[in-house]
Amino acid sequence: MTALVSAPARLGETRLPDGRLLGWAEWGPPDGAPVLLCPGAATSRRLGFGAGVVEALGVRLVSVDRPGLGVSTPAPGRTFADFAADMRALCGLRGLGVPAVVGNSQGAPFALACAEAGVAAALSLVSAADEVAAPEFATALPAELRALTARAVQDPSGAEEFFARFDADAMWSLVMDGSPDCDLAVYRDPAFSAAYRRALAEGFARGAAAGYARDTVLAMGRWPFALDRITVPVDIWYGEHDTGHSPDRGALLATRVPGARRRVVPGIGGALLWTHAEAVLTSVLDRHPSA
Repeated sequence: MTALVSAPARLGETRLPDGRLLGWAEWGPPDGAPVLLCPGAATSRRLGFGAGVVEALGVRLVSVDRPGLGVSTPAPGRTFADFAADMRALCGLRGLGVPAVVGNSQGAPFALACAEAGVAAALSLVSAADEVAAPEFATALPAELRALTARAVQDPSGAEEFFARFDADAMWSLVMDGSPDCDLAVYRDPAFSAAYRRALAEGFARGAAAGYARDTVLAMGRWPFALDRITVPVDIWYGEHDTGHSPDRGALLATRVPGARRRVVPGIGGALLWTHAEAVLTSVLDRHPSA
């Protein structure tokens, strides 16, 4: 298999005005077109995408540890708006301007927060964790997920305590047990699985309560965004075999964001970000007004 991930070209930490640290990783040329990555659940900054592609396209890909994940300082009780404010500060301090933003899996609602707050010039949601707490999905969810979603909405503190029991091995098993064969071919590749598992180990380095649990309660609860007020170009990508991220592979989500383009890609599931990196990056750059 062609390499889908590579080690970061640059690693660092940036101190925010309130003294907290945000960890980041970069790939591609330092003077390239900035693309900010909001990674998937519990993974650290080290798991990027588009090995070789970012260089060829002239992309400066920047992946960030959300608070409590990896080396980023925990921020108990943080909100989506807090995250967008952190990204605004980071973009200023790192000279990113208003970048294109890619949100993968559980990173998708955090990317939407950036778009609503004016921190994104263009947005791609890839295998996006959908708003499963939306009333339209009430009868579409499996019973176990429906119960977890209800708990995240009605008892967020209790739900956060529940998700705080997870660790890197449990998350890896969850991904492997719930993925179709087309995705497992990606995840079982030795180089990819080593990178993914390292990113999970780093993501849980402070314990699930520091970062993953808060992320998950935010993502599974009702989203506070005014999706109909997002004015930047938005692409929504799903693999046709993706059964875990959205009950309808983003069909409802696409109708809620003005002008959003929805693409369903054959032959792949939730591993779409890594198998179709060039298409995702080319599309978001094409829709970036100043790229």
